[in-house]
Amino acid sequence: MCGIAGWIDYKENLTERKHIIDKMSETLARRGPDADGIYLKKNACLIHRRLIVVDPENGIQPMTIEKGNAKYTIVYNGELYNTEDLRKELLEYGYSFKGHSDTEVLLTSFIHWGEDCLERLNGIYAFAVWNDLEEKLFMARDRMGVKPLFFYIHKESIIFGSELKTLLANPLIQPVINKEGLTEIFFLGPGRTSGNGVIKGVRELKPGEYAIFDKKGLRIKTYWYLKAEEHQDNIEKTIEKIRDLIIDAVKRQLVSDVPLCCFLSGGLDSSIISKIAANEYKFMNRGKLNTYSVDYVDNQKYFKASVFQPNSDKKYIEHMVNEIGSIHHEVILDHVDLAEALYDATLARDLPGMADVDSSLLLFCKEVKKDFTVAVSGECADEVFGGYPWYHNKEILFEDTFPWARSLEIRKSILKQGVLDGGEEYVRQKYQDTINSVDVLPGDEKFNTRMRQMFALNINWFMQTLLDRKDRMSMYNGLEVRVPFCDHRIVEYAYNMPWSIKALNGREKGIIRKAMEGILPDEIILRKKSPYPKTHHPKYLKIVSEKVKALANKPGSILSELINWDTVKSIAENPAQFTSPWYGQLMTAPQILAYILQINTWLEKFHVKIEGDL
Repeated sequence: MCGIAGWIDYKENLTERKHIIDKMSETLARRGPDADGIYLKKNACLIHRRLIVVDPENGIQPMTIEKGNAKYTIVYNGELYNTEDLRKELLEYGYSFKGHSDTEVLLTSFIHWGEDCLERLNGIYAFAVWNDLEEKLFMARDRMGVKPLFFYIHKESIIFGSELKTLLANPLIQPVINKEGLTEIFFLGPGRTSGNGVIKGVRELKPGEYAIFDKKGLRIKTYWYLKAEEHQDNIEKTIEKIRDLIIDAVKRQLVSDVPLCCFLSGGLDSSIISKIAANEYKFMNRGKLNTYSVDYVDNQKYFKASVFQPNSDKKYIEHMVNEIGSIHHEVILDHVDLAEALYDATLARDLPGMADVDSSLLLFCKEVKKDFTVAVSGECADEVFGGYPWYHNKEILFEDTFPWARSLEIRKSILKQGVLDGGEEYVRQKYQDTINSVDVLPGDEKFNTRMRQMFALNINWFMQTLLDRKDRMSMYNGLEVRVPFCDHRIVEYAYNMPWSIKALNGREKGIIRKAMEGILPDEIILRKKSPYPKTHHPKYLKIVSEKVKALANKPGSILSELINWDTVKSIAENPAQFTSPWYGQLMTAPQILAYILQINTWLEKFHVKIEGDL
């Protein structure tokens, strides 16, 4: 895992822009704290910051390999999980390798197969390859969008990077936001339209896309999307196949030359991963697995069960630790630290995020990084296997809107009257664009079509927000977090699985519950879905309320041009009236206030300028 960036300019001499290139590289230092490198020629620059996970000596980047008269140079952020399969195949074609890094295998795969190499990759990645003979840049992003890749076109040049802050370090890109960008933040945020970089002119390569940039300009193509196919397997075969796919995905993602651990919440998904990993560690004589969980000071005292969060994690974590014999570490976060970390979480994401759902993960990853460089997480199983309540509530299921942000009233009410008129229509169009693009079978009935639409909505929107969160909060601490449930083979198989099988026995994620019988304890298999833990302590609400009130009294802020402070103060003073989530299951009144604080931090620290009429 690393940070990458680059700058191709066919008119300018980039060797005279070294001071700008160095600034771009510096923005990625937290993503790649172990090493750095720059490939610099007159019209091409590639930048790399490395977090060493595999083959320290032979995985140095930028990496160049010669083939014929051409030199191919790569910068790569990610991890391949079928490295050895590809290496074996390439050896048969006569290639040789200096080391065992996946970087060398990836670059060789591109040299041999070109863009078709993407069809063969199993992993998470964002990478760029410069062909010096053809003066052509190739960029690609993984199928699920686990790894980010932003870019900006300026005349006859392209500037790209793993993070927005990297692009903004180049003076050609100004931190300007227009009505569209603000609508993304206030009406969709912390979600974001795929491909939209929020900053004016900035785009993101979408999941499953690749791009070619040369003197003819930029061409973007889609190499992967969810395809509707008939599910051919009966229930018994489906159970067997999904079990095998999950076990194989987890095992592949345990490869590392540096210390690795697992996140363990006591929920179904993290327990599956921790159990498989612990078994593999025993089989390979790698010692005991280390696991980590997060909670908050006095959270048990103030926890209140809800439809979204029916029970707390503690007893289930203890049960799993005893089951797998892991060395467990419990990270307890303080509420003052949680609120203060909203600032760093905004800097990490480069945008307002999921409030303390972000800042808690940032603090958690900071603790994990003290002893580990790689972690494995249960993220994304809910999107893939129908774990969220909105999959199961028929009233919500068929509502013609995003199920995690069903009402926009609170969003409209925090804005001054007349600001961002048209926000509802904007959201409506984004929703409609998504469901219109869903691939279905001619014989799909209304319910089956809707379940495919819900799958696509969750994969393309909600999951992307969580993956952004996971990537930025972890990489800000130099920690690589892997997500086995994002294995594209699992996602493809699940997309075409009938709902009656996916929700076997009427349970959320019923198929994987059944598949894990005999592997996980019954108590874990039967546990009702419970999301990432958030704080329930009134002290946190008090802290963010006071911060927001202080902000409301601050004269001359950009935010005051947009915000209706009377509504915001009402949220702070009467939080119980605002129970409908802003986004997802976890962002209620305290998180709405924290989100506003993050918007202000972003506007100020990134020196954002607002363009045009709102």
